[in-house]
Amino acid sequence: MNNRSKARNVLHVGLPMAIDNPDAEVGPDARAVVLDIRCINPYERNPRHSKNPEYDRIKDSIRSNGLDQPLVITQRPQSVDYIVYAGGNTRLLILKELYEETGDTRFARVSCLFRAWNRESDVLLAHLRENDLRGSLTFIDKARAVFEAKQFIEEESGIGEITHKDLAIKLRSSGYSIGSTLICQMAYAVRTLLPLIPKALEAGMGGRNVVRIRALERAASTLWQQCCSGGDSAFDEVFKALCRRYDGPDWDTDVLQGAIETEIAEEIEISIHTIRVMLDAEIKGREWVIPEFVPIKEPPHPERHDSGDENRVVIDVADDKEEDDTSLDPVSETSPVSVIAATPLQDNLDEAAADVSETLVDVSDSKPTDLKSLRGRAWTLAVRLAQRNGIGDLVMPLSGKGIGFALRDVPDPALTDQLDEDALAQVCILWWQLAACSEMTFAPIESIAPTLPSDSVLRRALEDQDAELLFNSIWTLDPGHTGYRLWQSLHDRDWRDLINLMDTYRCIRHLAAETGAAIWE
Repeated sequence: MNNRSKARNVLHVGLPMAIDNPDAEVGPDARAVVLDIRCINPYERNPRHSKNPEYDRIKDSIRSNGLDQPLVITQRPQSVDYIVYAGGNTRLLILKELYEETGDTRFARVSCLFRAWNRESDVLLAHLRENDLRGSLTFIDKARAVFEAKQFIEEESGIGEITHKDLAIKLRSSGYSIGSTLICQMAYAVRTLLPLIPKALEAGMGGRNVVRIRALERAASTLWQQCCSGGDSAFDEVFKALCRRYDGPDWDTDVLQGAIETEIAEEIEISIHTIRVMLDAEIKGREWVIPEFVPIKEPPHPERHDSGDENRVVIDVADDKEEDDTSLDPVSETSPVSVIAATPLQDNLDEAAADVSETLVDVSDSKPTDLKSLRGRAWTLAVRLAQRNGIGDLVMPLSGKGIGFALRDVPDPALTDQLDEDALAQVCILWWQLAACSEMTFAPIESIAPTLPSDSVLRRALEDQDAELLFNSIWTLDPGHTGYRLWQSLHDRDWRDLINLMDTYRCIRHLAAETGAAIWE
């Protein structure tokens, strides 16, 4: 006779009994039994996918005091083993672990309450109710369990696919009450978001963020279809790529929205500010209207300086506009996303955004020639470059001084494990290019350091003048590798933005030299 058969022989069956725990899924026909621990298996479809955060505390309690409540168990038809019926998976695993570690007979047999088998959906929902009552499930855990239960209910009833409304009714009749609206949100999380942002969802992203992402996707898709080429499929690819890029435990929907705004703005070559206003209107269900085009007046020509090459830089840059990237508009210094019109389409769309109280200034097709607009342009270019390369959260606007933007910190050290060598090299060299264009290590410390977050490694390195700390915190490659590692590998759009950013930096410095402005004061 094998051990399992022997274990069956020592099974004790008692009379139906009550239990003091009001949350237990017991039922009036439950029978008290004592089973060998080896005869019971955890429920393999337990809704909770992560380890119980209370595991160690529960283990210490069971080691000291034993099991304080019986396990509720059941048995599938034609199965020789038992499974946990409702909750108790953690306690069962701990008992097995303690018995294996100690050999103590206290953990060899366990008191149980046996419930007769009914349906698979009943067991799954019993575990879902039990875990939900304890507050130990993430949104995605609940969503997965609900849709697994939906599949079982459809198979067991033989009625085919049921609607979310019908599912809500059936779940309510089984003691798990949620509305059809929440079920729709769960469906979006399981079917659309889980393949794209698993890390964010598994880390505990809540339903509120799921609702927000869903609204953002719908609004952005509508805007893309109205303004961009490529249709639904093109936007779907953009949305999926951006979600995967920013997936992580510290998910921020604002970062995703900023990246989507950048992509749309670039696609139709208008300002991020205008796209932001349009997208916000779509999300909130407001109508945005493009007014009839009114030709802009020819502005006065900027004063030309002929004293030398340096004094001609701003004018030369303006003269090159037709050859250059036309997707960039000067941006207000006081509000990095406010726009000065630069094209007929831009004029019309910006007028549609008049409810944000922005004053549009008519300019020619040239690049800006004042510090305020040049700084706004630099910020726009820098944040776009950074967002498309996964470090958009590091770029912050700098109003009224410097080059118009700064870097909050060095890239996340976790990128070292997440990226291959080529991708990591590109991100790190791009960070150094942005640092150069924003004068992060050249600007007066008293001007730049206070603008950075208090926990920033970059701030600490600047304040302590600790070059070693900085170089140890970000991969610093041989400058001679910049061409191969960055320039040749950048996407054409990123290359144009980088060139335009460096060009804008030169404009700011030359204009400051011409006018005697101290840009860091």
